[in-house]
Parts: sequence; structure tokens; C-alpha cells
Amino acid sequence: MFGKFAYSAGRWTTDGPTAVPFLLIDIHDSDVATVDYRAADATGGRFFLGYEPRVYFEEPGAAAPVDVVAESEGFARWLLEAEGRELDPAEVRPLLAAPDGAPPKDEVVEETVARLLTLAGLPLPDWPTDTDAPAG
Repeated sequence: MFGKFAYSAGRWTTDGPTAVPFLLIDIHDSDVATVDYRAADATGGRFFLGYEPRVYFEEPGAAAPVDVVAESEGFARWLLEAEGRELDPAEVRPLLAAPDGAPPKDEVVEETVARLLTLAGLPLPDWPTDTDAPAG
């Protein structure tokens, strides 16, 4: 699957965020999910689920590895500020893409996204189905 999903103002859209704070999830080929989060004060961060793009595209020098400790803590702060929910960053860390390129536990990244959102107490987006695909 390829798709971009934005969560803001309590709902998911595919048109981009409608307000700040927001959570943006961009899925590439069911292998990489880029997760961007922004708080009301414009602070935020980015991490990956599945594989980091530098690993997936076999370009290890293209970017520095993600600091999974800092990003899991940042996401937990975002969730508390944006949604008023507490989350232990230690529960988030195992879901993040391994900086060393180790394979993810889930077969498709949508499963990891769902686990992250469930852990955070957020609703799941409406995933496209095969019937949503263009003809041909």
C-alpha cells in the first residue's frame, strides 16, 4: 500500500492536516511508514516504522539513523500535549524501525502503524481496500 494519512482535530483525512497539533503517517509500499508529529508550538519529530528509508533504499549514508529513544519520548510528549493521554516511551521504542536495519516484526507496516495507534489510544484511519484501487 501507498498512502498518506493525517490525524488532526480528532479525525483522519487523506487531504493533509487540518490543524496543529497533527500526526502524519506516510506509507510506502507497505514496508516503510514515515511518522511526523507536530505540537501546537510547532515542535515535533519524525521516525519510521518498518524500515528506515536509508536502509530500505540501500543508501545508508543518505541520513543519520533515527534516535529511537529521543523520538519515542518525543511522540509520548506529543500524545500527552495533543490528546491528553500518557504513554510510556519504552512501549513505543520496539515499534520503531531498527536503526541497524534489522527486519521488522510485522509482515506489513500497516500492522505496526495499527499497533502504535492502538497503544496511543488513537483511532485507526480508514485503510484503502482493493476495491479502492484504480481499474486495471
